[in-house]
Amino acid sequence: MKKTIAIIGGGPAALMLAAELNEEKFDVTIYERNNTAGRKFLVAGDGGFNLTHSEEIEQFISRYTPAPFFEKIISSFTNTDLRNWFANIGIPTIVGSSKRVFPEKGIKPIEVLNAILEVLKKNNVVIKTQHFWKGWNADNEQLFENNNQTIKVKADVVVFALGGASWKATGSDGSWTKSFSEKGIEIIPFQASNCAYEIKWKNDFLAITEGKSLKNISLKCADKEKKGEVVITKFGIEGGAVYALSPQIRKQLNENKEARLFIDLKPSLTIEQIKDKFMARGNRSIKKLLIDRLNLDDTQIELLKILLTKEEFTDLELLSGKIKNLPLTIKSAAPIDEAISTVGGISLDEIDINFQLKKLSNNYVIGEMLDWDAPTGGYLLQGCFSMGYVLAHHLNPKD
Repeated sequence: MKKTIAIIGGGPAALMLAAELNEEKFDVTIYERNNTAGRKFLVAGDGGFNLTHSEEIEQFISRYTPAPFFEKIISSFTNTDLRNWFANIGIPTIVGSSKRVFPEKGIKPIEVLNAILEVLKKNNVVIKTQHFWKGWNADNEQLFENNNQTIKVKADVVVFALGGASWKATGSDGSWTKSFSEKGIEIIPFQASNCAYEIKWKNDFLAITEGKSLKNISLKCADKEKKGEVVITKFGIEGGAVYALSPQIRKQLNENKEARLFIDLKPSLTIEQIKDKFMARGNRSIKKLLIDRLNLDDTQIELLKILLTKEEFTDLELLSGKIKNLPLTIKSAAPIDEAISTVGGISLDEIDINFQLKKLSNNYVIGEMLDWDAPTGGYLLQGCFSMGYVLAHHLNPKD
């Protein structure tokens, strides 16, 4: 007799889990609060559907926080495995110039989702939409609200994949935390990750630079460094390079109420090489020297001028050091609902190595409900897909 599996939530972790479960052994039902499954999955496709990243697996795993938690998960279903999995369901992928992985040109996000849903259909997975999870009753049955009615569900195995707390419009609002807390399960408060960070820019600086990018730079916070680019905004800065430093920035904000970020405007040059380039100044102005000898752009130069004293900007010895180590003070993170992802949720101490809740047997948790972090660039989706895959192959009975 088949076992019943209830998957609560219809995001990428849940979809991969349902796709990989053995339909000859299980009756699988997904309960989704929205009108369709995969809504947040589609939002992730805005501006280019970045499915994963192509870098070497050791470096790939190091992007996660905590990395030891993900070592076995990602090794069991790697970025290469994910690309092969998509190819097998009719979604070939390509590696972009940034080494990020996308569906081949012309394949839309909805086509990717539909290909996954077709796998689920072939596996006889039932998807029940407009089912809002309300917690447990006294008999540990799952309670859902559907069309103003309360529905009770009892399953042999329950898998929670309710998401974090970012992008509330997609259904990820973290409202499930209260019910889990009442079960004695430790919840780490949600915080924004992969988000904009507040810097108190002067108005005259913003008038010149707002919306412009700092390109080919390197950012450092604490012991972590990331090359890339960021965009200057009225709020502060945002972009891939600063997103990757979210754990370090967040730690400093929590401890000190502000964070220190250091910019290297010329990561390709050492400080001595910069000084050498300044030797042949001639009669150039400082700005002309920065343009001609270092190829700095107007945005980078305006940043130096706004952050440095007159003495620091006009003394080439001091200026060289600041070009390599320009300090910025971050005052806060953007609100959670403006963040790409969140950190926080169910403490990793509450689950065993197979994602099962230690305090509730046959109840599992995967995806962004758990307290982990990863930068943009395909790592978030890969993390969710890998968890779904690994759990499916744990639950699948051996032939």
